[in-house]
Amino acid sequence: MGMLDGKVAIVTGAGHGIGRGHALELAKHGASVVVNDLGGSERGEGASKAADVTVGLVHERGGVAVANYGDVSDHDQCGELLQQAVDTYGRLDIVVNNAGIVRDAAIWNMSVDDFDLVLRVHLRGTWSMSHHAAKYFRARSKAGEPVAGRIINTTSGAGLTGNFGQTSYATAKAAIVGLTLTLAQELASSGVTVNAVGPSGLTRITATMPGMPESFEPDEIGDDDFHPMDPANASPLVAWLASDDAGYVNGQVIRSLDDRIIWMQGWRERKTISNDEKKWDANKLTARMGGEVFGVQPAGLRFEQA
Repeated sequence: MGMLDGKVAIVTGAGHGIGRGHALELAKHGASVVVNDLGGSERGEGASKAADVTVGLVHERGGVAVANYGDVSDHDQCGELLQQAVDTYGRLDIVVNNAGIVRDAAIWNMSVDDFDLVLRVHLRGTWSMSHHAAKYFRARSKAGEPVAGRIINTTSGAGLTGNFGQTSYATAKAAIVGLTLTLAQELASSGVTVNAVGPSGLTRITATMPGMPESFEPDEIGDDDFHPMDPANASPLVAWLASDDAGYVNGQVIRSLDDRIIWMQGWRERKTISNDEKKWDANKLTARMGGEVFGVQPAGLRFEQA
């Protein structure tokens, strides 16, 4: 018995890299997978049937999968993707939002069109798939069916800590965390959990960054072998979050780096000062913010962020 037997999953951007790893892992544990990929370049240019390669690998390993070539930045095509899963396998249980592109440049060199396209694929694609999944899961719940829906979104270190040259990519990945936290609240009563995973690995996207090594695919490494930058290192975590065993996990951000799984705490209150119910005077904030909040002397020491 696989931990995902009888489950039906959609994985977007699963023609290569991290998404391919997720699709292979979900199928390994018994899920029937709709492998979505427009088949474009890492910049979002062109189209191909890259999803067929992943489907072929799933079949070679004894799993069940079908390809979808839709563009997740198109809201209607996201709805068609969901409907394909239901029409093909009779239901939907898991949505893994992974599709993404990059068009990196420092902000003074980045075009508006490049900024918009990156957000459209990452953020709107995640929102649109979640929108259609939410309507599907809520309808089932309202009809009295037991629902154990799973939405697993993809963030990154760039979205959590920032990264030079990635104002579009980092912004999208940070926004996906906010989307995840809100969806977790909105869909909990319908039996759906929503979490975000921050994977790592050498992919087509990382290969575009200066000084980074060439990418490779998850299937180039044996199932029992370990490589610290294997794009599939986060896939067991995704499979577990998709399972019934993880039903108590909701609204969380979890990173996967090499062999480590890191539960993120997120924004929290670090230091508070009050003014005894009096309105603040900006002129007096220099001393209080420096001395009581940031721990620097008014005239001197440079503040170093911890």
